[in-house]
Amino acid sequence: IGTTPAKQESWKFLGTLVSAATVGAVIFILNEAYGFVATPEQPNPMVAPQANAMAAIIEPLMAGSGVSWMLLGIGAIIAILVNWLGISPLAFALGMFIPLPLNTPLVVGGLLNHWINKSSKDKALNNARHQRAILISSGFIAGAALFGVLGALIIFLTGNGEVLNLNLWADPHGTGAQIVALFAFIGLLAYFVWETKRAKKED
Repeated sequence: IGTTPAKQESWKFLGTLVSAATVGAVIFILNEAYGFVATPEQPNPMVAPQANAMAAIIEPLMAGSGVSWMLLGIGAIIAILVNWLGISPLAFALGMFIPLPLNTPLVVGGLLNHWINKSSKDKALNNARHQRAILISSGFIAGAALFGVLGALIIFLTGNGEVLNLNLWADPHGTGAQIVALFAFIGLLAYFVWETKRAKKED
């Protein structure tokens, strides 16, 4: 294709630098817009369970305040027992520390994945549906992440944490908002199932 190892390595290093700069900028913007820890300025921070879990482990080590080795040991024993029972320790651990609002879509996705893999007696068709389901799910995740960063960027540039609030409901956590969100979630699931069922063995 007209390239050389030196050019490939140069572009790889450039890609690494651009990626690192982009990630750093995104984390900075998210922290300024939402925050990761509850503070007087950010009373409702963005949920970051994995980052907070790692911070809870690393902070005592760095501060020299002592680590709860007993809890870590209990966790290791539970992981061994769970693995012995044939359950993924990683999946079990994620289910333990990820908040319920984030965990519920994971459970629904797991149930859908199980149903898709068993939706036909034709293994080739099931595999095609599974691959399309992965593609659609990846698109959902990427789209949600991009819009989340875009929203944070708007808040960061305007300096107004309520700029994205359309004030459709007096109480964003009230019954009306929850019902609309539930119907939107059901609609998303319906589209997911419909699009997945369109997969063919030739795909």
